[in-house]
Amino acid sequence: MALVGNLFARGPSGFGYNSTAEQVSEGLDLTGKTYLLTGAGSGLGQETMRVLVLRGARVLATGRTLEKATEAAAPFGDKVTPLACELAEPASVRACIEQVKALGVPLDGILTNAGIMALPKLELAHGYELQFFTNHIGHFILVTGLLDQLAPAGRVVILSSAAHKNPPKAGIDFDNLKGEGKYSAWAAYGRSKLANALFARELNRRLAPKGQLAVALHPGVIPTNLVRHMNPVLTSVMAVGKPLFLKTIPQGAATTVFAATHPDAAQYGGGYLDCCAPGKPSAHATDDALASRLWDVSERIAAEV
Repeated sequence: MALVGNLFARGPSGFGYNSTAEQVSEGLDLTGKTYLLTGAGSGLGQETMRVLVLRGARVLATGRTLEKATEAAAPFGDKVTPLACELAEPASVRACIEQVKALGVPLDGILTNAGIMALPKLELAHGYELQFFTNHIGHFILVTGLLDQLAPAGRVVILSSAAHKNPPKAGIDFDNLKGEGKYSAWAAYGRSKLANALFARELNRRLAPKGQLAVALHPGVIPTNLVRHMNPVLTSVMAVGKPLFLKTIPQGAATTVFAATHPDAAQYGGGYLDCCAPGKPSAHATDDALASRLWDVSERIAAEV
């Protein structure tokens, strides 16, 4: 019954589980605004890009390769600028940062939509578990490298997940960021998503005095390419019960667009949104000491790679 109730619940802004990205941005004029969006090539990123452009914004759209980003940007003409940004490769991330800086435009929002999920076996990038490195460290390097480009009231929107509630017991196991020992695909993914939530929290603490904000969010469970590593039995069950278990892609993009553009979202800096309203993060995700430590460790890793 709780799930059914959530389908019809509405948050303070009047939006809820079934709201779409178009609905939450209806009436907004984003002409003259520029947003950087990672993972623009498919799924939530593609829909987020489409709606931002629909409302008049310019989008700097990143993909793992320039070819993928260019293909995604093609339908939108000069409203979208394609950029390569392979988050698991710091050289690619830093090249993207320099390209954005060279454009010389302030960023009204940085939206970290890209990610990988539930890799079936342990993989490493630069000596660190690949999901943690891609989902968190890659975005950490990108966002911190572009903070000088953030507009005076700019927003950083970090896509986390309800899976942040399923990390290793310690939350962030700093002594084992390589994922050594018994590997759990979902625990590793949960750790990366907890890192996303903590990053948003600490980043907001640093941005708030400047009038800027950062917020984390859970987009929902959506049938995109991200779920390709899930157990086939589970995905089959979810497909049969799709109306109950899964949001559509337009519904999944709603909270991202809300967080990035809607006036009501300005009050949620440092928070965790779900269905365009305050969500229920884990205790780890609201641990300021953990967030501060993660920032320091992330800075060290970024300096090493």
